[in-house]
Amino acid sequence: MKYKLKSLSSLKKRIKVTAHGKYSRRKGGARHLLSSKSSSRKRRLSGASIVDKTFTKKMERLLPGY
Repeated sequence: MKYKLKSLSSLKKRIKVTAHGKYSRRKGGARHLLSSKSSSRKRRLSGASIVDKTFTKKMERLLPGY
């Protein structure tokens, strides 16, 4: 009997898969204590980023079927 592989629910909420199979994530550090951070640093933290290719195998294991 085969078992269903469960995906990590916390990762499902944080990561999106692009059309080419790469993983997109948001950058950390832009939630609070923003007054002490420079404008350029806040701009750099905004927007999405692609997960490094060294972590893609780990992502595939944590998100089966995505």
